[in-house]
Amino acid sequence: MRIVVFGANGLTGRLLTEQALAARHDVVAVTRRPADFPITHERLDVVEADVHDAPAVDRAIDGAHVVLSTLGVPFTRKPISVYSDGVRTIAAAMATHGIKRLAVVSSSATEPHYHADGGFLMNRVMQPLLTATIGKTTYADMRLMEELVRASDLEWTIMRPSGLFDAAGVTRYELHEDQAPGIFTSRADLAASLLEQAVNVRFVRKAVAVTTLEGAPTLFQMLRREAFKRG
Repeated sequence: MRIVVFGANGLTGRLLTEQALAARHDVVAVTRRPADFPITHERLDVVEADVHDAPAVDRAIDGAHVVLSTLGVPFTRKPISVYSDGVRTIAAAMATHGIKRLAVVSSSATEPHYHADGGFLMNRVMQPLLTATIGKTTYADMRLMEELVRASDLEWTIMRPSGLFDAAGVTRYELHEDQAPGIFTSRADLAASLLEQAVNVRFVRKAVAVTTLEGAPTLFQMLRREAFKRG
């Protein structure tokens, strides 16, 4: 199977690329900076393209069977359009080439809800604060992306991770339609669950929450890690 990965040079995108190659798929890694992409493989094509560049996106997905998007940008208070603009361009190119299967990464915060595992701090303090301040423009554009995906005639799946953390490898994870009780998702598990959608039709035209079941940090460990992070 030939899989195109947008956002391939991000943390999740690199993991997804490695996992897809390990599963013996042919992979097209799409990135704005191909010289910085650290993975090489005989079944890998690294393609330079910006999702705002329709002809470049069209060339990147030509011949693909599945398109997976891990597009992402840092939080900012400025308006963001990369998610919505990106899916518009990708969906248009997919229509041109007759490609149907699309899975995109969004966030559980696009639809804020009570997390059974979150407690007071997560549910009443952190989630409302994040979605109303530094994450406001990000989640607004993710919601628009989700609306555009849902309105398409593609065989789409929207993946909604919760708080992302790094792990040594893929662990046990759960997939729940729309929402989940858990508050953490490892990037490795997110990549694995996204790759799963390339061959599994269980969640076609559905939104899926991804929750990691083992090795996740506590909320306080995550806060401490972020507080002491450098660079």
